[in-house]
Amino acid sequence: MIFPVILAGGSGTRLWPLSRKSFPKQFASFEGDMSLFQQTVARLSGAGMGRPIVLTSEDFRFIVTEQLGQAGVLPEQVFIEPEGRDTAPAILLAALSLADAMEDALMLVAPSDHLIPDTDAFLRAVQGALPDAENGKIVTFGISPDRPETGYGYLELASQPEGGKTVELSRFVEKPDRATAEDMLATGRYLWNAGIFLMKASTVVAAFRAHAPQMIDAVRAALDGAKRDLGFKRLDAVAWARAEKISIDFAIMEKSDDLVVMPFPDGWTDLGDWEAVRWTGADDQGLRTHGNAMATDCEDTLLWAEGDSPALIGLGLKDVIAVSMADAVLIADRSRAQDVKKVVDDLRQKGSSVADAFTKDHRPWGWFESLVKGPRFQVKRICVHPGGKLSLQSHVHRAEHWVVVEGTAQVTVGDTVKMVYENRSIFVPQGEVHRLENPGKVELTLIEVQTGSYLGEDDIIRHEDVYSRS
Repeated sequence: MIFPVILAGGSGTRLWPLSRKSFPKQFASFEGDMSLFQQTVARLSGAGMGRPIVLTSEDFRFIVTEQLGQAGVLPEQVFIEPEGRDTAPAILLAALSLADAMEDALMLVAPSDHLIPDTDAFLRAVQGALPDAENGKIVTFGISPDRPETGYGYLELASQPEGGKTVELSRFVEKPDRATAEDMLATGRYLWNAGIFLMKASTVVAAFRAHAPQMIDAVRAALDGAKRDLGFKRLDAVAWARAEKISIDFAIMEKSDDLVVMPFPDGWTDLGDWEAVRWTGADDQGLRTHGNAMATDCEDTLLWAEGDSPALIGLGLKDVIAVSMADAVLIADRSRAQDVKKVVDDLRQKGSSVADAFTKDHRPWGWFESLVKGPRFQVKRICVHPGGKLSLQSHVHRAEHWVVVEGTAQVTVGDTVKMVYENRSIFVPQGEVHRLENPGKVELTLIEVQTGSYLGEDDIIRHEDVYSRS
């Protein structure tokens, strides 16, 4: 039995504006209807696989739960990291948790934002790596490169790879420049570092004892002090903050003598930037379009129109990345794909909300999106999932008017509880305690009109909340 350990806490700013702090790339869909996170969960389910352990952040816990439910997967555990400490503490935490129950449990560590089109080929590679992992080796998976990529780290092999067999690792190589990447590609002994590992939990713990012993006490204390919170396990924040913020490569992998590489030649990308997205689906002219996008006489170009964004039309373009969202548009030279993070940093410095947030905001009960906002008013569309229940709340500065357009709402206003059906409305006075629920079996959609002197999301007093939010 192999226990998947899925890392789902990253922010993915190089794929802005599709990926943002409030809803990063692992929860978005790039191929088909499933998100990258859901594809990862599905890939690591089935025969021979235990229920996954998921590590995520406070902000994403309900998104993880919702997407696991949509994928039909029940996790072994969802750990909430109080703050991001990079991959080393997260992987050690999973190893300690597994080793407590079964010392020699096998764990397959995988980021949640990778695209691997051939699941069967990947699972065959995992099976091929099992004997090494069972014998106490750490197996990392190296991807056969198909271009001199400068955005990935590399693994230098001690010998030429053979199909289906692990190879000794010579060294890790940081992201190279273009000329170095071309030279490495020509040798045939360099693979992309995928950051995927297969190993026994006891092997991981032993490696930390040997190479990063200072981390064990802090992570152990964070695990032992974890508190149950709904369906999650919330790590002790004080102890977790003592764990060094460091990647698993720097903490133990680059120091380990027990590490081997399983080559994987069957397609992989971490979708680390828009150039990687273009590459995965480009036609013979290097062109990729998505959604409501159209190209005429364009080459080596990405035109990506997401959701309800305006039509995106390209004419005579070369080496251009253009991404259209409802609230933001990115236009960049293809060679600057790795620099999109700088754009996000600039937007944050200017206080622009589009740097980190969408107009659609996900909540444990569903979502809402802002449709229009003006002086003293705001219009939102709200969707509440079946069984969803907003907190019992009140507002100091605003009143609300609700119009149900689909489904049935159970509404509490003061001491009154009533059902509000399609094409009917209800008024919530300023300062009144109220609650919205969906008692039905279909989505509840309503239009909310807010009026008042202040319309910020922080104008909320929660009197009761089934999701334990303050």
